Amino acid sequence: MVGTISVTNAPLRVLVAVASYGTSNDRYLLRLIQEYRSMEFEIDIVVLSNLNKQPAPEVEVLVGLPDRRNPWSLPFAHKRIFADRLENYDLFIYSEDDILITEKNLRSFLKVSENLPENEIAGFLRVEKGPNGNITYPDVHGNFHWVPSSLRSRAGYTLAHFTNEHAASYVFTQRQLRKALQSGGFLVAPHEWKYDLLCTAATDPYTRCGFTKLIPISHIADFTVHHLTNKYAGNVGVEDSEFRAQIEKLLQLAENACRPTPLLNTETKLSRAMYSKDYYEPVCEEVISLIPSDARNILSIGCGSGATECWLVERGLRVTAAALDPVICTSAAERGVEMVFGEFRTAKEKLKDERFDCLLCLNVLHLARDPAEMLSFFLDSLSVESVVIIQAPNMLYLPAILDRIRNASRYRGLGNYNMSGTHFSSIGKVRAWCHNSGLNVERMTGVNVKDYWELSHQSRATLLRDSVTRFAGLSMSPSVVCVARKMKPSEAS
Repeated sequence: MVGTISVTNAPLRVLVAVASYGTSNDRYLLRLIQEYRSMEFEIDIVVLSNLNKQPAPEVEVLVGLPDRRNPWSLPFAHKRIFADRLENYDLFIYSEDDILITEKNLRSFLKVSENLPENEIAGFLRVEKGPNGNITYPDVHGNFHWVPSSLRSRAGYTLAHFTNEHAASYVFTQRQLRKALQSGGFLVAPHEWKYDLLCTAATDPYTRCGFTKLIPISHIADFTVHHLTNKYAGNVGVEDSEFRAQIEKLLQLAENACRPTPLLNTETKLSRAMYSKDYYEPVCEEVISLIPSDARNILSIGCGSGATECWLVERGLRVTAAALDPVICTSAAERGVEMVFGEFRTAKEKLKDERFDCLLCLNVLHLARDPAEMLSFFLDSLSVESVVIIQAPNMLYLPAILDRIRNASRYRGLGNYNMSGTHFSSIGKVRAWCHNSGLNVERMTGVNVKDYWELSHQSRATLLRDSVTRFAGLSMSPSVVCVARKMKPSEAS
C-alpha cells in the first residue's frame, strides 16, 4: 500500500509547514507549535510568512511570496520545501496557522493509510465550536456533499468521498509525496479554479496528483481537526446533529452492496463551481407564494436538505421528493417528506401511479443533460390543472453579464454542456425548455431584485430604482421563477 511507513525503533521524522500571513493568528500558531512539540515524533516546523517573525524557539521561518503581487499565494510556498526535503522525512504535514492537528489524528492517518491502494488518501474535515459549545462542520455547505457511490471498506474502515476537499490542511507519507511529485500536478505555479488561491494550495494534492480524498466515516472523530478561530460557527456549515445523521445514513448504505445512483450531476465545471446546485437551499418566498392554496399533493424534483419540502409538510401538505441522493435528505425524510431515489428514469418509474397538484423543480433544470426531457418525464403525474413551478439561474442577469466581460476566463465553456456541466440558463431558455416538454408558461417572476439594489450604491439606487425596474424587470434578477401548466391537447403541436 502506498501509505505504508516501515516500522523501526527510530521515531517518525515529520516535517510540518504552516502558512501564516501577518500576525493576527499568531496566538493560534503558537498553539499549533505547542501541540506538535508535545508529540512523540521527531518534528521540524517551518513557518511560511510574509513577515520575519519568530513565533517560538527552534522554528524555521521562511519569508516570501511565490507571487509577489498576490499575498494569497503564500500557501503555495510549502510545495517546493516538501519537494526539496523529500528524502529527509517520513511524514509531511501542511496546514494554515489555525488548524489543530493532534497526534491522535496523525496516528489514525498512518493506520488507515496502511490499507489504502496507491490512488486513495485519507483526509480530514474541519470542526468548529460555537460560544455555547455546539459543534459545527464548516466544510459541509453549499454544493458540497457526500458521494454515496464512493463508499468502500478497507480493513475495518468505511470510507467515503466528500466533494469539498478543502480542510486547510493535508498529510502525506513520503511515498505519497513522491507519487504526487511524479504526477506533475504538485509543483505548479499559484493558480485557482474550483477553489480560491488559498484553498487551492491545500487541495492540489487531491485534485491534481492522482489521489481520491476519502474520509474514514467509521472513525470520523479521528479525522476531524479543530479550526481554532471558529470563525464560521453559526454562519457556515451544519450542526452536529445534521452531520451525524448523514454519517449514520452513509454507514447504513455501506452495508448494502448496491450503491445508490444520484438523481443527476449537480456540480458544474466552471470556476468555483458556479451555478451548481445548493444542497442547503433556504426556503424561497417567491417560490412558495406561487403554490396554489388548494394544492395538497406536491412533487419536488431535486430535493437536497429539504428546507422547502419540510416547510410544506409542516403546513399539512403531502410532499414526495425525487432526492438528489439518499444522504442529503436524511433529516427531511425523518420530518415526513416521502422520498424516491435514483436517476430521473428510475424516479419516474417509481412515481408512475402517483398524481400531483404541483411540481417543484428548483435550480436543477439547467444541470440536466436534456432539460426538456427531464421535465417531460414527470408530466404523466400531473393533470391539466396541475401547476409546475421552476426556479433557475438567470445568466442574463445584468451584473452577471458584466462579470463575464471582466472575468471571461472564469466562464470557460459556458454554453457548452459537455465542457461546463451546465446549460446557459435564461428567461428565454426556460420558456423554450417548457415548450419543448409540453408546458405552457403562464408567468415569470424574479428573485432577489431587492437584494441586488440593497447591495448597490444607495444613492444610485434611490435615483434609479423605480425607473429601472419598470423596463429592466427580470434582467435585474439573478434567479427567475416560472409558473407553467401542461398543454391541452388542442395546444400541442
